[in-house]
Amino acid sequence: MNFRSTLFVSCIALTATMGPAWAQEEAPADDQTQAEQPAEDAAPAEEATPEAEPAAEEAEEDAGPQMFREYQPPQTDDNLEGIADPLLGAGGRERTGTPMQPEEARWDSFHGQVNGQKYAPLDQIRVENVGDLEKVWDYHTGDVSDGSGDLAATVWSATPIFANDTLYLGTPFYRVVALEPDTGKVKWSFNTDSTLEPLTQPALKNRGVSYWEAENPVEGEACQKIIYLGTMDAQLFAIDADTGEKCTDFGEDGVLDVNQWNTVNDRFPFSLLQPPTIAGNHVIIGWAGKDWAYSEAPPGAVFSVDPQTGELQWAFQTIPDELREQTGTANVWTAMSVDEDLGLVYMPISSPSPNYWGGNRVDEVPYATSTTAVDLETGEVVWSRQWVHHDIWDYDINSAPTLMDITVDGEEIPALIQATKMGFLFVVNRETGEDVWPIEERAVPGGDGSVDGEYYAPTQPFPTKPAPLLDQAEKPEVWLPADIVGAGSCSRLFDDLWYEGMYTPPTTKGSGVLAYPDSSGGVQWGGVAFDPETQTAVVNTSHITQYIQLYARQEYDNQTGGSGNESGFYPQEGSPYGMSLFSAFNWLGMPCWKPPFGELVALDMTTGDVKWRKPLGMSQKFGFYMPESMGSPTIGGPAVTAGGLIFIGATMDAKARAFDLETGEELWSDQMEAPIVANPAIYEYKGRQYVAFVAGGNSIIKDQVGDQVAVYALPE
Repeated sequence: MNFRSTLFVSCIALTATMGPAWAQEEAPADDQTQAEQPAEDAAPAEEATPEAEPAAEEAEEDAGPQMFREYQPPQTDDNLEGIADPLLGAGGRERTGTPMQPEEARWDSFHGQVNGQKYAPLDQIRVENVGDLEKVWDYHTGDVSDGSGDLAATVWSATPIFANDTLYLGTPFYRVVALEPDTGKVKWSFNTDSTLEPLTQPALKNRGVSYWEAENPVEGEACQKIIYLGTMDAQLFAIDADTGEKCTDFGEDGVLDVNQWNTVNDRFPFSLLQPPTIAGNHVIIGWAGKDWAYSEAPPGAVFSVDPQTGELQWAFQTIPDELREQTGTANVWTAMSVDEDLGLVYMPISSPSPNYWGGNRVDEVPYATSTTAVDLETGEVVWSRQWVHHDIWDYDINSAPTLMDITVDGEEIPALIQATKMGFLFVVNRETGEDVWPIEERAVPGGDGSVDGEYYAPTQPFPTKPAPLLDQAEKPEVWLPADIVGAGSCSRLFDDLWYEGMYTPPTTKGSGVLAYPDSSGGVQWGGVAFDPETQTAVVNTSHITQYIQLYARQEYDNQTGGSGNESGFYPQEGSPYGMSLFSAFNWLGMPCWKPPFGELVALDMTTGDVKWRKPLGMSQKFGFYMPESMGSPTIGGPAVTAGGLIFIGATMDAKARAFDLETGEELWSDQMEAPIVANPAIYEYKGRQYVAFVAGGNSIIKDQVGDQVAVYALPE
């Protein structure tokens, strides 16, 4: 039977496709965590407000605490007057001469390169021949669970790492596998024997490994090249990249206990789900934890350790000392990016706890929900931009900013683009944090009087370019087929939800507040890819509508509902309000909001304008596909090549795809065993170009898991 034959039948297929998956999402927010204090003998990075304050208009005196100051760029020395020397940045930073684009193609970090571009300067596979791609090998790790047995379900979002003429994988059972890059033959494997319990997450989760090598490796000496793998119970393993043996000089017998720095509100371990960021002789560690559960949680921190010993070099704390015990999180749970030439680390920082009530943190937390640039060698703040003031929507910054050199109005600008859950793309000068295109502070709604003790930011930052990836100004339109099937339930629900734009605060009234985009985005942790040749940025985005309601403590405690993966009831223990979050479905599980449900977008970064956009993927389950015009919610990100191509998975239909970078035309696809919720890897080995995808699945978009690595190339 063709499920496209009638609109009604299509709607029923969409119900089966999307209801169970989105109704039981497992948040990107589930990676939000809290950070810890450094060991007593380690000097924490400076906690004072940076020279560049987060952007915002100063609040009226009678509106509450003065939390938001107008953004000011760092001041240069009097004798510099901007850029006085070609080796100095606008902030007076000395350049090292490290090029933004590596001289040789490399894919040795989570986003391909530490600049976050996800760009391969390879053109053997081109627009003209990509249709001839064939699978040359695949590999199954065996580390997979659907949650029906003794183990929790797995979520595998690992980017394969190509380094040392080897393809390295981390698995959700916390093993490392080293493979021959052209055949998939196993070179070695290492098992951490970590506990397989979802201590902080709704699933067993892993996003891969990191790679480091000595600047001048000593032949015959162990651990000159190291693979790092973290575990959910806060253990970081260092493994010899050549042999698969532990590097015993690292930490204690090859294992660093990151939880040793978990000393404030230590309600859960620092889960190391995202591989560390490697830059020079620094292993830079963020961590994840348990969302929406606690008001007082471990406060945010990022740690830099020595790559061979694990000795703490510096620690950056995201929350002021006087607030650390009464709140928490504002941590970095996703990847970071690095400008090795400037010696800057760019941290995407999450929101503080509790996520949907901020009465315990009305004082300034300037680094929360921000992009913050710190010195690679010291961890000291150089500049910071806060993208959500007094965040009470769980809009933590969830992807590494993408560094890029762009030409705007004839001026060459060292820029970065920060994608967000809100669907905003903020573009600033990465040396100074100054706007490339104006970012305006605009008035946003205050509360409705139903929430005691809350404070509401009077303004929020809005970029003028690029335009938002989705229209958050108006309540999404009700999808007529879902409303018909639901006998008007979608219309009634939307009428009972408060919405005056994206920053409408949570409420106890009615059915709550509509959340669009919801806390899963917008843009996910896959981030933005960038082609430096055409100065084109590429990003995938989801369109999902949820609703949030707060409950006074006694009323919440009388609730009988439980919680799933980013759906249900959550206590926010220690605050006066618990909360619930649900997707906006009718009784049959059909989305109440109009498609498309996900898109792929290309932007001209010389102008900030959209070049093209199109629905991405097909919503699918049980073998039935919906029209491509509806698109699919997406998890994972794109990669681009010098061959003029975009490679991406990320969709419900479990397909790998290639698109023409210039036009957006789909040129190739192949079916995999589960959704590809990871960024692809693109590499060259022995003169042949390869594209690798990991099909691991994620219940945010679909209840389907896998353990497949598939690698493609042109016929020989």
